Amino acid sequence: MGKERVPSDHDIIHSIADDLPVGIWVARAPGGEHVYTNRTFAEIMGQAGRDDARAGGYTAPYGVFTRDGVRYPEDRMPFARALQERRVVVADDLTIKRPDGSLVHVRAFARPVTDVVGIITHVVIALFDVTREVDAEFARAESERRLHRGQRLEAIGTLAGGVAHDFNNLIFGIKLLAAELAVHESDPQRRESLALIDDITERSATLTRSLLGFARRGKHRAAPVALDELIRGMGELLRRTLGGVSVTFELEPGTVTGDRAQLEQVVMNLAVNAAEALSDSSRGGGRMVVRTRREGGDVVLEVADDGPGIPAKLRDRVFEPYFTTKTPERGTGLGLATVFGIIETHGGSIEIADGLGGRGTTMRVRLPASRATTARPEPITFVDVPAGSGTVLVVDDDALVRRSVASALRGLGYETLEAAGGVEALDVYRERRDLRAVVLDMVMPGMTGRATYAAMRAVDPEIPVLLMSGHTINEEIQSVLDQGASGFLSKPYSVETLARSLADVIRN
Repeated sequence: MGKERVPSDHDIIHSIADDLPVGIWVARAPGGEHVYTNRTFAEIMGQAGRDDARAGGYTAPYGVFTRDGVRYPEDRMPFARALQERRVVVADDLTIKRPDGSLVHVRAFARPVTDVVGIITHVVIALFDVTREVDAEFARAESERRLHRGQRLEAIGTLAGGVAHDFNNLIFGIKLLAAELAVHESDPQRRESLALIDDITERSATLTRSLLGFARRGKHRAAPVALDELIRGMGELLRRTLGGVSVTFELEPGTVTGDRAQLEQVVMNLAVNAAEALSDSSRGGGRMVVRTRREGGDVVLEVADDGPGIPAKLRDRVFEPYFTTKTPERGTGLGLATVFGIIETHGGSIEIADGLGGRGTTMRVRLPASRATTARPEPITFVDVPAGSGTVLVVDDDALVRRSVASALRGLGYETLEAAGGVEALDVYRERRDLRAVVLDMVMPGMTGRATYAAMRAVDPEIPVLLMSGHTINEEIQSVLDQGASGFLSKPYSVETLARSLADVIRN
């Protein structure tokens, strides 16, 4: 029998190095030729050491990127820095894209090795897999970013909601006064001017509704809505609206609980926003895909394009009202802000991702799925408005609005009493038990509309009350309606709407 081979020191060192939980990479200086890599290196990198990789050409063979997904600069690679700085260097921002496409985050320590005269002969690099650490840090940072964004948008929303509510009151007063003047005006030119004032107030109201939508200060009565059917019904309108953009629909069934008109606005705003981004692209035209699908307990809506995309530094700001990268002629900056408000009101969320083919933008909306089935909307019918009679109490803290509503009601044939707040309204209410109805504002300082209604009901639970507010229907308004209030109007509204609603309240 031959003499058994005794492991050499070299063999023992290699065996130990292979079992280390640290990736080891040894390269010859200054060319960077591969000398040795251990087994852990191959596990981290997804491949063994490569003989075809040299200094200045490491990033492509080994798939080295920054955390942001950009190819790592060759002159900042650990090998190059160790040679240049002649000391141990640390690279804490390496991401390796393995040959199978998976990603691993790496921290590297590079140490130059010198000979007896101080010449660097090799560089030893230790690689640590820090994927869990980086992912946890990213998740924490992302959570903080979303929290800060939510707080910022909440503050902006509070301001926007307050401004929109007060502005609605002003618009409303102008609208009612213009309508009242038009009734008694015979001069055609003046009637045309009054009609123009009415049109301006309607356009102004559209802006305030958008602000209220962003501020989540209003929502409409919710019903089951099949999102795929809603979009399918908008198909022709979208194609006509979006011009030369190629639109593809990939629609899977999914029902949510929400307001159909608001959800249509979400789809239209997202599609128009994507189309405008495509029109800015130097390539022109462009593709857009509108998708729906079920994902767990959510229904997901995606509007994806292959346009220029949204820079990462702007993604947190695109949902702010009046923030826009478009020219003033092409956008007000309210489209995505309105979408954000509507989605939040519906209990959902919206996020931005990469678009088609790795370029462009995907707007991804998640809405809670509904188990209910969709119902056909009831047909809208209009009834003849009878002439008004009797006394109506108008309660509003805004004198302009209060006088405007009272004046419009007198023009309809009613007698009116006015109260500037809940306490004054209760005094009048107790003294005048012959009131036919009360028109009650919901947002008042001190005694709110909700508290005023509760106090009135304690005196007479049968009194017809028509609620009004500069907001659309929200939880507080809905609760008063559930308690027995007879109707609700969102300012600004027309004299005809006021007449019809009040007549219905009194009749019912």
